Amino acid sequence: MGEVVRFVSKSERERIRLIREARAIYDSVFPPGVSVDEQGDKAPAVHAISGGDLPS
Repeated sequence: MGEVVRFVSKSERERIRLIREARAIYDSVFPPGVSVDEQGDKAPAVHAISGGDLPS
């Protein structure tokens, strides 16, 4: 005895499932434990270009 059963609505279960799925996708793109310092030259360089005649 003394057991507590918590009701979890269907929408709450779906929210939890979506969060888990999003975290799994994020971890597949950005593996945990690999910091920017450890990547070194393996990470692609991204440079912003400003100015010029860009269409608006």
